Amino acid sequence: MIGDLKPYADYRDSGLDWLGSIPAHWGLLRAKRLFREVDERSKTGKEELLSVSHLTGVTPRRLKNVTMFMAESNVGHKVCRPGDLVVNTLWAWMAALGVTRHAGIVSPAYGVYRPVEGGGMLPAFADHLLRTPLYAAEYQRRSTGVNSSRLRLYPEQFLRMPVLLPPPDEQAAIVRFLAWANGRLDRAIRAKRKVIALLTEQKQAIINRAVTRGIAEAVQLIPSGNSLLEHIPADWELSALRRRWQVLDCKHLTVPFVENGTPLASVVQVRNFTLDLSSCKRTKPEWFRQLIEGDRRPKRGDLIYCRNASVGSCAIVDTDVEFAMGQDVCLIRSRDQNQRFLNYVLHSPFMKRQLDLLLVGSTFKRINVSDIKALTIPVPPKVEQDSICNYLDTELSRFDVATGRIAREIDLLREYRTRLIAGVVAGTFDVRTVVKTLPDEEVADLLDEPVDEADDADLVDEATEA
Repeated sequence: MIGDLKPYADYRDSGLDWLGSIPAHWGLLRAKRLFREVDERSKTGKEELLSVSHLTGVTPRRLKNVTMFMAESNVGHKVCRPGDLVVNTLWAWMAALGVTRHAGIVSPAYGVYRPVEGGGMLPAFADHLLRTPLYAAEYQRRSTGVNSSRLRLYPEQFLRMPVLLPPPDEQAAIVRFLAWANGRLDRAIRAKRKVIALLTEQKQAIINRAVTRGIAEAVQLIPSGNSLLEHIPADWELSALRRRWQVLDCKHLTVPFVENGTPLASVVQVRNFTLDLSSCKRTKPEWFRQLIEGDRRPKRGDLIYCRNASVGSCAIVDTDVEFAMGQDVCLIRSRDQNQRFLNYVLHSPFMKRQLDLLLVGSTFKRINVSDIKALTIPVPPKVEQDSICNYLDTELSRFDVATGRIAREIDLLREYRTRLIAGVVAGTFDVRTVVKTLPDEEVADLLDEPVDEADDADLVDEATEA
């Protein structure tokens, strides 16, 4: 059915270069004709705290793994009601906004806009339209600030924006069609993610076997004395991490970010086995020099370990590029052990069980450097560490190829969905005929079904929270 979509019969020039031609019968009104800013404040701070991000729109914060600073009190937060448009003022240019389906409170730095009575904009249509790349680019042009990390979309600028307004019945048809299309795409994405989960489970089993028992077919085992690992090879030992490795915490400095500067490795950069600085923030040279004081300059072969948010994520430094540790990470190094072996151990189910015990009852997912130093590590002789790493590098490569291929397929489906939504809400495609053929029962179910979220949504959300 998606392939049956056709353009409208008649278009007219919108008069705006960024918007181009629009269906001839659609309206185009400034946002102030459709929304009004509201500034209702919480007197108790007890309402549901909501999160606003470019990935998931407006959602209850309790459902997300956002670990940024939490205020001692939410008194004075802005109140929003179902149907309100909530805009993350600082990150609007990334489309960090959405129409809320929940009553609750949001950061006092956010903008809350309530639909004007009789304005004619359906909340669900507004949520689709105002989060498109087309509008995100216009938010960026209308935002003010010294650089991209400081851009803000103020209410007066937002309320001046031209907003597309199809007739109400056509908005309803668009919402219905997108619910159906998103449902089909979401099911396809979830099926692929299940395959990735199964491959990851197999990969974890291989890692765990190798780093706790070795790779030899026949091996003499002895009691380990540890309840999480009953036996280990006879020539291995269980050791506290601090006995073989040095752990250096980050400097806990709040540094300014700049467009062009020295890279900073924080939580997002350690999501994979190897450190990824491609999307990192940067700071000035003078701050870099302070961050690397006390032998904290990362070197090739070091491990960068996350002790907050995604606790236990760890990546090996496989670059000679000069960078510093940002917040919430620490550095692990050794002169005589195989760092890749330790990285595999830190990625194993055996290690996850240790971390789970450490975090029992914790309000926030965070561990201290002393906890990291006390982690129990199975330590084989160095020559066996090397052999295990060579085996795992080879054995796991086929899993990485398979999961990488499926992940790219998921990315393509998400990109297709973005283009489809943008085309439909901007009037490139006419859905009125197609939507009449959709089964009522299926669409009704999908209207309340959550949209697929990226695996790393929570990590990215941290960058788009106030």
